[in-house]
This record gives sequence, C-alpha cells and structure tokens, in this order.
Amino acid sequence: MSTVLIVDDEKNYLIVLEDLLMDEGYDVLTASSGAKAIEIIANSPVDTVLSDIKMPGMTGIELLERISALDPDLPVILMTAFAEVDQAVDAMKKGALDHIQKPFDNRDVKRAVARAVERRSLVKNIRHLESELGSVWGNIIGKSKAMENVFTLMKRVADTPTTVLIAGESGTGKELVARGLHKASSRNKSPFVPINCGAVSESLLESELFGYEKGAFTGAASLKQGKFEFADQGTLFLDEVGEMSLNLQVKLLRVLQEHEFQRVGGNKDIRVDVRIIAATNRDLKEEVENNRFRGDLFFRLNVVRIDMPPLRERREDIPFLVAHFLNKFCEKLDRPIKEVHPDVMSALYSYSWPGNVRELENVIERALVLCRGDAIMPEDLPLELRQTPEIEAELDTLVSGEKGLAETLDAIEERIIRQALKNAGNVQAQAAKILGISRSNLQYKLKKYGLLA
Repeated sequence: MSTVLIVDDEKNYLIVLEDLLMDEGYDVLTASSGAKAIEIIANSPVDTVLSDIKMPGMTGIELLERISALDPDLPVILMTAFAEVDQAVDAMKKGALDHIQKPFDNRDVKRAVARAVERRSLVKNIRHLESELGSVWGNIIGKSKAMENVFTLMKRVADTPTTVLIAGESGTGKELVARGLHKASSRNKSPFVPINCGAVSESLLESELFGYEKGAFTGAASLKQGKFEFADQGTLFLDEVGEMSLNLQVKLLRVLQEHEFQRVGGNKDIRVDVRIIAATNRDLKEEVENNRFRGDLFFRLNVVRIDMPPLRERREDIPFLVAHFLNKFCEKLDRPIKEVHPDVMSALYSYSWPGNVRELENVIERALVLCRGDAIMPEDLPLELRQTPEIEAELDTLVSGEKGLAETLDAIEERIIRQALKNAGNVQAQAAKILGISRSNLQYKLKKYGLLA
C-alpha cells in the first residue's frame, strides 16, 4: 500500500485530504509544517508528498528543495491559491511533479496523487534494476544471459588501455557500451569523443580525425585540432569503423602503432595518449577477405571483441527496457505513467525488431505520444507490430499464388476490423475511431464481411 504525506498548516485541509485519500486506499501521514514533514520523510517510507505552498516557517517551495536533496525521486505535488500561480510555475521548474489549485476538485487530487504514486513505483523498479546491473553501466539495460556475458566482459576490460571492438547490428547499443567502458575506466575524467566514420566524406573525416593546419586547403583559415587531440588522455569512439576508406585506414593504423599523427597540411608529429574503442555493424573479417578492410588494422582493433546481441535474441529483457523507456519519456513528455496492455506486451514479444533497442525506444515514445487513455493499447503501436500471425499467413497465401491480391487484402481488412471491434468492446463508434474511418464506412464494411450482429 502506498503512503501519502499531506503537509498543510490549515487543519481543515489536512482532515479533508486525509479522509479523501484514505477512502482511495492510501496510507496517509500528516504534518502541519515543513519541518515536521522533513522529520517524517527522514524516518518513515513515503511515496508521495502533497503540500501547500504558503505556510509559516518553511514554505512549500523550500520544502520541495529540501526533499529534492533528501530523496530526488520522491514526487511532490504542491497546492496553490489562485494568486500563487507564478509560484507554482516556479515550483514545477524546480522539480514539483504537479500542482493543484485551491479550492480543489477532489477528482484533480485523486488523479494527481495516483499519477505521482505510479511514477514513484516505476522509478523504484528502475532504480532496483539499475542497482542490480551496476550503475556504472548507465543506461545499458538487461538481465538476459546474453547481456550478462556483455557485462562480464565489460568489467574485465573497462579499466585497461586495451583497444576494444564492439560488433553488432544497428540499434543494439554499441555506443552505450563504449560510454560505459569509458566511465568505468581511469580515463573517465578526460573526454569521451565519438565520431561516426560513415556519416561524412573521406576528406572531411580525415580533417575531423586529425585536424588541419592553417592554409592546408581552401577555406582552412586557421588551425583546427582534430578528434585525436580532443580525446588526448581520454577515449576516442570510432563508430561504424568499417565504413572508413582504405586510405584513411592506413593513417589510423599508424596512430594505433606509433601513438602519433600529423594534421592535414602539416609535417609535425603530434603524440597522443588515446584509448580507441571501435564499433561496426559489418563482418570485418569478411571485409578483410574481400579486400575492403585492411587485415593489419583489423587485428589491431580486434584485441578484445564485445558482441552485442540483437533484441530478438534477448526478448526476456523487453519488459525491463519498456519500463526504462516509459520512465524516460513520461518525464520528457510530462505525461502520467501509463500501464501497458497485455496485448501490447504480447506484440512487443512477438515482433522481430530489425531496428533492435533503438526501434523499441522509438515505438514506446510514439505510443506515449498517441496514447489517450490510462494504458498503451495495441492501436497506439505501429501497424507492423500489430500484424498478427493470421495476417502473415494471408500474405503467405498471396505469395504462393493461392489467393489474388484483392481477396488477400479483403481477408486482412476483415481481421483488422475484427480486432478493432474487440479492442473497442464492440462499440462501433470507437472502432471507427481506432481505424480512422467514418462510422458509415465501418458499417458498410461490417455488412460486406458479414460482421453485423
């Protein structure tokens, strides 16, 4: 059972709010001052604080600041009179979750407290997961065997100068691993400098990596330091290193061997102490065999290799990732915490995730933006995630020639309409809204497919 602490110097408000929230099933604690509230928080578990702003002694905003120092994850809701709206806005900027205007509507209080309690619960779960994984790895989420292997290897190699190659499909979290390795190393006080080798042209990549001297080429009006110099004493992360041209590979190899380089247009050797972490979504061994990547550079980079598993091979991590992204985007979008409908979780488990964790992150953000109820529903997901095995079977019959295009599309449309009706509780107006068509159009299609009761 969740505990709500009510803070107000007016006894009548304390009594009314205590009765209201106890009727909602919460454990309720009360305090008539900010000082008493701090004492309670220090000695008792509290899930949400509901406090007046204008109180003698410690104000609600001062209480908010004290709570943020004691327990930054504890949600605070502030109650304001009409004339204190500017203070409420200031409080929201300082971290208050919500504000309620006095005299309040009981429904507003219930909604605000329910939202705060849900957020508290979700954040607790996230913190527990992060503590189990080890906070040093930051936002790398996973408890699967595949991710345990990744974490084990990261721990062994993190605080060494060894070059690391991170291999895996796009969206699996290669840069997060690189940042985690840097954070856990003795170089963490120095810069982590990332660069995507496939995002720029060969000439620009050379200038970005090594810098250039004044007058090295048209437009080089002044000396510019490159990424290697910026990363001195720190870590340089070469993302998509397999996209690098053979010409640049030679220059990169020299830095790995000699720990020195020359700027473009220069002839002075510059020594650096940089740890290299590279990442690729290609099979570099195959690239070497096809003469698209230098073998000597491959062996220099491939000292320790970390293979990032695709999401389809670590489906047991999906609930933890969903919880993490829900927390992240609810805060970003200032939305109340949403539940996830079981059909949605089923769809997330069943999907193949070609875009891996990055795609899941985008799906959760999209679903929160589109969600209009208290829970993320199947209709909030992209169409490709809502495609059922039955629809895939219909597509197979089209490819095999058993059915023509029109017949196959009709069969798919009928299944989609059936699912929309199911999700809408057989309310046609709601089903039409889900499908994005008029009610009359829906009724025509119901008649066409014999779905009218």
